[in-house]
Amino acid sequence: MNPVTRERRGRDRRQHVARALLHGSIKPRRRSPRRCDEHTLTAVDWHHPQWLAIATLILLCCCADAFLTLMLVGRGAREVNPLMAPLVGGSSLTFALTKIGVTATGVVLLTHLARIRAFGRIPVGVLLYCVLALYGALIAYELRLLEAW
Repeated sequence: MNPVTRERRGRDRRQHVARALLHGSIKPRRRSPRRCDEHTLTAVDWHHPQWLAIATLILLCCCADAFLTLMLVGRGAREVNPLMAPLVGGSSLTFALTKIGVTATGVVLLTHLARIRAFGRIPVGVLLYCVLALYGALIAYELRLLEAW
């Protein structure tokens, strides 16, 4: 049968992205790249559970950071992040949702890219561990500031 003239049965699966993502999350088919040297974005359907754990820890640290930042600002401190400083003066909910939303977007992107090498050398997954370590240091610093205040 000629593939060009062959008649397709049913709908084209490529037109249903959301359904494909949901189905791929529940029943992933490709757990590793097809070839040993393949490091592209679409190489796998499934990510190791360690990335879920790291992503969850980063988001919990982000929530703790937002809470501690609001407590410190309430005691007279100021936000040193120039992107978040304008939001601290307004609604606490807006500040927290923006902070968590931006972090969650970055974490999802880094998790999706975890198998790829950044700058040709560093596995992107290592960057997730670095973000987690930096959040841990930031929270420790904020806790010390709360004790001293």
